[in-house]
Amino acid sequence: MAAELAPLVSRLEKVADRLENVANSGSVGGAHSAGVEAKEYLDAYDTFLAGKFKQWTDLGKKIGGDVREQTGLVEKAFQAQRAFLSVSATCKKPSTKAEENLLVPTVEALKAVQDYREGHRASKLFNHLSALHEAIPMLAWVKVTKPAPYVKEMSDAAQFYINRVLKDYKDTDKTHVEWARAFKDVATDFHLYVKDFHVAGLYWNTEGGDAPTSAGVAGPPPPPPPAVVPPSDAPAESTDKVDKSGLFAELNKGSAITSGLKKVTKDQMTHKNPALRGSSVVKAADKPTVTTASTDKKPAAQVQAQPVLKLQGKKWIVEHQVGNKEIVISDTNMKQSVYMYKCVNSTVQVKGKINNVTVDNCKKTAVVVDECIAGLDIGNSQSIQAQVMGKLSLVSIDKTDGCQVYLSKDSVNAVIVSAKSSEMNIMVPQGDGDFAEVALPEQFRSKWNGKTMVTEPSEIAG
Repeated sequence: MAAELAPLVSRLEKVADRLENVANSGSVGGAHSAGVEAKEYLDAYDTFLAGKFKQWTDLGKKIGGDVREQTGLVEKAFQAQRAFLSVSATCKKPSTKAEENLLVPTVEALKAVQDYREGHRASKLFNHLSALHEAIPMLAWVKVTKPAPYVKEMSDAAQFYINRVLKDYKDTDKTHVEWARAFKDVATDFHLYVKDFHVAGLYWNTEGGDAPTSAGVAGPPPPPPPAVVPPSDAPAESTDKVDKSGLFAELNKGSAITSGLKKVTKDQMTHKNPALRGSSVVKAADKPTVTTASTDKKPAAQVQAQPVLKLQGKKWIVEHQVGNKEIVISDTNMKQSVYMYKCVNSTVQVKGKINNVTVDNCKKTAVVVDECIAGLDIGNSQSIQAQVMGKLSLVSIDKTDGCQVYLSKDSVNAVIVSAKSSEMNIMVPQGDGDFAEVALPEQFRSKWNGKTMVTEPSEIAG
């Protein structure tokens, strides 16, 4: 019995030592003493890279193509973070500017992963690329005060696309299924690593030496160049520099990054205000008056992406459509799919029998489909209306606020899967053109029955 308990006792002793050193350092996060075993958390990171992470990257290389290329970029991003952690393990916390300089390789590697997805939207492996695009910001945990929940949130953001990979390849290619499941293991292991060794934020060695001022460079930084005011016809600053500063600004917000989100009042919730259910429009509150310190400063103009409507291979691409109510896709067949991305206040009508329809990052947009074989996927969107005129077997709703789906008499038996969504209403035909509105539950309650947890919808009085 003593031999069996020895590993547990050893682990508890390490945790106790860590807590004692944190208390002695006078800081709950952001720094640690040499006694917190910096080598231990570096070894744990290396174990993570050599374990499930290596198995997952090997599967990505086996799949090949765009997945192999993006997997290589993900590897570089995690190796860049490994180099950064080696500095924090042996050095005191540097100035904010020096810390940002040390993070440049990680930021560039992270951006490369996301840019690869944006440059390969026509890829047949787009769901794989999108999963990594959504998850890779988890490496920004080093600038978050409560990193473990942040890592979990970023890994969950990829779940929508991981589920689609599992669905698309479950009966056709085992390697893709193994890749998706291995990615879940990687996200879980990385979350546990951050939770075990950096629960209150990235630790710096309070007894270490001075950190280098930039990645791979030691010594004092060079003096800043004199400020120069460019002439009116001077070229704009490079996109890379703007992107880096913007990312650092977001990272430095930490948990305050969500402070600017708008609160939804009870009078704007359809399930608490029956008068709104007869209309798809919720009256917005009056916009507050915004004053600026200087009236001669003009906000930077936002670049509007060009709308796209074209067939790429077997996929109809509908992107960046704004205020277009007349989009009709008629030349279709059952092997084709429709992918709608960042459409706003638009309507898309799909004629004929189609394989599947995806609505991603859209707002106040409607889609009408004659018949859909595989299913309708709605994700990361707001105020979506969808109607199927014929057969439909599956509706997937993920991270969507405000969704109304009209079923036909041939699709009333469709399976509806929802996650992390709100204000979901399914319209069921009642004959004579009438529909009955059925709200999907948003909250659940679970109870242990002696063998397992039993979960059922929780009814909330409006």
